Parts: sequence; C-alpha cells; structure tokens
Amino acid sequence: MLVRNAAVYIGREFLPEYDVRIREGRIAGTGTHLEPETGETVLDLEGDRLLPGFVDVHIHAFGGRDTMQGEDAVRAMSRELLRLGVAAFCPTTMSADPEETLRAIRGIRAVMDRPEPAGARVLGAHMEAPFLQESKAGAQRKEFFSNPSMETLKQLTSGDLAAVRLITVAPEKNGSEAFIRQAAAAGIHVSVGHTSATAEDTHRAADWGADHVTHTFNAQTPLHHRNPGVPGAALTDDRLYCEMICDGIHLHRDTVRLLARCKGPERAVAITDAMEAAGLPEGEYALGGQKVFVRNGEARLADGTLAGSVLTMPAALENLIHVFGIRPEDACAMCTCTPADSIGEKTAGRILPGAPAVLTRWSRDWRMTGVLAGK
Repeated sequence: MLVRNAAVYIGREFLPEYDVRIREGRIAGTGTHLEPETGETVLDLEGDRLLPGFVDVHIHAFGGRDTMQGEDAVRAMSRELLRLGVAAFCPTTMSADPEETLRAIRGIRAVMDRPEPAGARVLGAHMEAPFLQESKAGAQRKEFFSNPSMETLKQLTSGDLAAVRLITVAPEKNGSEAFIRQAAAAGIHVSVGHTSATAEDTHRAADWGADHVTHTFNAQTPLHHRNPGVPGAALTDDRLYCEMICDGIHLHRDTVRLLARCKGPERAVAITDAMEAAGLPEGEYALGGQKVFVRNGEARLADGTLAGSVLTMPAALENLIHVFGIRPEDACAMCTCTPADSIGEKTAGRILPGAPAVLTRWSRDWRMTGVLAGK
C-alpha cells in the first residue's frame, strides 16, 4: 500500500505532503511524490496527519483481560490494543503471590517469543511490584512487598531477566542500591515509584542507574517548596523520564503542564496505567485481586483509592492536546517515540523503513479517524 498526501510525523515534526509505503506489514519507504508500484493500492489521506503507533510502557489490563492472568490474557490485550493503534506495550504486573507473578512473566515471555500475528508487540514486562514502600502502596497489595534483591527477582522470573524491560522500585528500601545497580547492568530499566523517597534519595537512585519515574506525583512523596520529594527531583534531573497519567483525574491540568514544561517532549512519557475496565462499560471490576468500582470514568477501590485508570492511548493524546494545551508535535512524541526511548526501544513508536507498519490517522482538528496496521 502507498499512503499519499499525509502530514507524516517523523523526527518529532510533521512533514507535509509526504508519502509512506507499506509492504508485507512493514514500512518500506518514505518520501515525497512516491510513484505507485504495479498493482499497488493507493490511499490518499488528503492532508490528514499520519502518526506512528502508540507505545504504552505501563498498562495492567484491557477489555476484561489482565496481565496477571497469563499468556491468553496478554495475547488478548495484544490483539485489542492493536485495534486502538498501539504498536507496542509493556504488560504490567501487580503485587501478588510469587506463583501468580511467575505465571504472568511466563505469559509475557510466551507472547514475546511467539507474537500475535495481528497484535501489538510485547516489549517485555513492566514489573510494578514487589519492591515497593508499604506507606505508598496505592492499589497494590502490600502483603506481597519485599526489599529489593536480585535473588528475589530471579525467583519471580525463574531466572528469565530478559523478560523484564522495566521495574518499579522504592529506592529508600534496604538493598536498593545493590539491586538498582545490578538490574541496570542486566539491561533492565529501573523506575522510582510507590515510594516515600526524598528528593535526595531520588537523585541517588539515578546515580545508581535508575532512569524512570512511575506515574509521577502519584503514590510518592509530594512536591513541597522545602521538601521537593520525588516529583521535585524527577522534574529537575535530566536523567529521569517521567510517566504521567493524562486522564484528567490522576493529575491536575496545571500539574501536567508543569511536568511537560520541565521535562519536555524528550522525557515526558504518557501512560495509561489501565486496568481491566478500559474499553468496557462502567461497573464493578478487579485489579490485583481487589474489587474496583468504575464510575464517571474513575477506577477506585472501595475505600476511594485510585486503582489504575480506564484511559486509552488515543484518549491520552487527545487530552494532551485538547485538555492540557500541549503543542501537538510534543504531545505526539510523549505518546509514541518518547515512551519507546524511555526503555531503550529503537523501532516502535517511529515511522522508519523496516519498522512494523502500525500507524494512526488523525483529522486536522486532532481526532483519531483510523488505524492502519500491517496493511
């Protein structure tokens, strides 16, 4: 297929009247005034915008299926997320019994090794547990928390460390320095989160090799003018990528703008942190073995604690532009190439020759109108 006359997002900017050729499910070439090949289908976008597929590095569940349920659930998530224009994702774990965690990691590995033919690519697990601080548990079950150790991680993954792309750690816990150094050396990206860390603790974590912050501002010490906490360090330390849940519930409008201005499109990472109700009607659901009640777009435990979100990546991009006032070129980066960069992914989230052809079409008033996936 030859996609013509589009404003194509390449290199963090839009190239007008640009063409993209797709062959056998991959980007075969880009340029201006490409000529159709014999028998090739031509799609004229009439000036609409063409974006690379989304990359979500923090998503627990979607459409009633949860990462913790294992391989079949991860495959279902992969299929359904592709329909939303998600090119790649990190299935995200919750604190759970070690056997449940091991089942989730094995399921993630299975889909990494044998990808869904028509599915979003699985980049590896985001283990959001168990090395978290009890006082900042959020919707995580604290009875399964433990101090960080490489021995524990190997037990939870049956030694398959390569199945883990990102792991959240509270850096003030005993053993954190050794663990963060070892995890980073093993190629695992370490994220500061669910933590009572000070700003100084957070900077030290970056010294040890952490490069990421889990849902910034949520489940961590607050930003205070004399005790800037995790957010203060995160916003000012150029080594750290900062996740943000742009659903208009987890973060105030000005908080999103603050994060975007401090980190820029190169380090601000839009995530969904979605739970199983995403893509489904409101009602009663579950997360990490706990009942979650979804009303008015909010997912909460019985005690009112926020329990993930029902956000999707297309909605996150629309919110960044329409609700939070982020420049479209920057918002697109925050949803595509920057999340990929945050975990060292070089292919997903970009329109490059050889990359899988997962693309989204957007109208001139910034509404998603279609998904081109492997066509």
